[in-house]
Amino acid sequence: MIQKKPTRKPNIILIMADDMGYSDVGCFGAEINTPNLDALATGGLRFSQFYNYARCCPTRACILTGLHPHQVGVGHMTTDLGLDAYRGSLNENCITIAEALSESGYKTFMSGKWHVGGDHLIKDSHTWNPGSKGQPTPLSRGFDEHWGTLTGAGSYFDPITLVHNDQFIATETDDFYYTDEITDNAIRMIDGHGGDDDPFFLYVTYTAPHWPLHALPEDIERYRGTYYCGWDEIRTNRHEELNGLGVLDSKWEITSRNADAPPWNDVKVKDWESARMAVYAAQIDRMDQGIGRLRNKLDSMGVSEDTLIIFLSDNGGCAEFLMEDGKIDVCPTHTRKGEPIIYGNHRDSIPGPNDFYMSYDLPWANASNTPFRLFKHWVHEGGISTPFIANWPRAMAEGGTVVHSPAHIIDIMPTLLSAAQTKRSSEFKGQPIPELEGESFLPALQGAQWARQRPITIEHEGNGTVRDNQWKLVKRYPGDWELYNMVEDRTELNDLSRSNPEKVRELTTIYENFAERAGVRPWDEMLDRIVSSGWAESDSAVGELRPGGYI
Repeated sequence: MIQKKPTRKPNIILIMADDMGYSDVGCFGAEINTPNLDALATGGLRFSQFYNYARCCPTRACILTGLHPHQVGVGHMTTDLGLDAYRGSLNENCITIAEALSESGYKTFMSGKWHVGGDHLIKDSHTWNPGSKGQPTPLSRGFDEHWGTLTGAGSYFDPITLVHNDQFIATETDDFYYTDEITDNAIRMIDGHGGDDDPFFLYVTYTAPHWPLHALPEDIERYRGTYYCGWDEIRTNRHEELNGLGVLDSKWEITSRNADAPPWNDVKVKDWESARMAVYAAQIDRMDQGIGRLRNKLDSMGVSEDTLIIFLSDNGGCAEFLMEDGKIDVCPTHTRKGEPIIYGNHRDSIPGPNDFYMSYDLPWANASNTPFRLFKHWVHEGGISTPFIANWPRAMAEGGTVVHSPAHIIDIMPTLLSAAQTKRSSEFKGQPIPELEGESFLPALQGAQWARQRPITIEHEGNGTVRDNQWKLVKRYPGDWELYNMVEDRTELNDLSRSNPEKVRELTTIYENFAERAGVRPWDEMLDRIVSSGWAESDSAVGELRPGGYI
């Protein structure tokens, strides 16, 4: 590939999906209709081994700052656990990408979910004070304008913590649908920007396809009956498609169906199960439609050639099970019309409308993460592998390239700074801050050979990993370290830890040095703090799948 170097600062659009698995878009093997994302890949490139941080808010803290989430105060979730690394909100030990780009002359906009500014539970709504200490907002961390939600999840028809520039606003129309509104506001923000002297950075953070299963009827209709074949067949089809697309190596065998997922032939509620996945697919479809509208706006502005677009997901597919008798404190109890909202995966209820809160559950999440193991929360490949797409016509000599070098979301900030021809300050508010932990993959975007020089390290809820060239050390808390040769076995089926203890020791040392530098605390200690905080009722409830009743 011929390397190209643009002469001007590009506009930058960073798009993040929420709780979407590795194989959930067409150009990564899915049957879901995503023509706009597929077109970005055809005209740009995909990374086949791009990693996130396994969970929503740690990923967002990392991507915004170029540091590990523990270094910036979001070592777990958004609850303050009493330690600097686990305050639950961005601290002042960092500079965000918006702050850095603002200093370089960029207009900075955000539309969508924030989720790095402390807890926002309905029961504590009297304490909500956007922009105050412990509740940083996009406006207080470098964005010129923000429209969206502060919390991590909620209704697509009536979300809580909806703000415009730190002022709470209400959903007042009957046709409100959050995914569309995120797109509409993103388009509104960039209107009139993007000329040679006015580049923009736009951070678009959809909540799709995070639970609850809320979608528009016309989108759901397109997938009616699609999933009656079941999760086993979907996994097989997607694996074959990924191989055919050249994203995966055909020698990597697909993992076995998760032990908590029954064979599809044994499922007695096939209509309901297939309907759940149809709604999930519809949520992704609507997001893709919005991305298409955003691209059309760039075309009408005449700035498509000079705009770098990046798309990824914050973690792998989500196996969380919404308990039938459960109640979620980020969702209202009634619709705007006063109808009671029913929580849980009730088989006699139709998923999709605003008065039901369902999830698509473990077996479908297993299909989303084809061909990998485990899910959101964990750092095996199913939890941290994201479909990554980049498109930048002015810089890319040819499209459709698949880059197989491993990379990580911590690399995005240095990459965007390089693309913007700027640097981040070494101080914030007069105090020194840590050096960026990532490496710029800009050469890969411009057609050059690129390989990461330093190991990738991740920790979440005691689950840890080191990826160093072809080797991956990984553990699922409270288990032991496992070792995999990712060139031969990316689906993590052949644990080599016993046969290669020297490599385990070498990578363990790398992990321990990272943990000390980043402020990672032993997970046993953090579990005690989590239970004391009330975030979970017991140690066993943290990160629990709660499988149940699929048949």
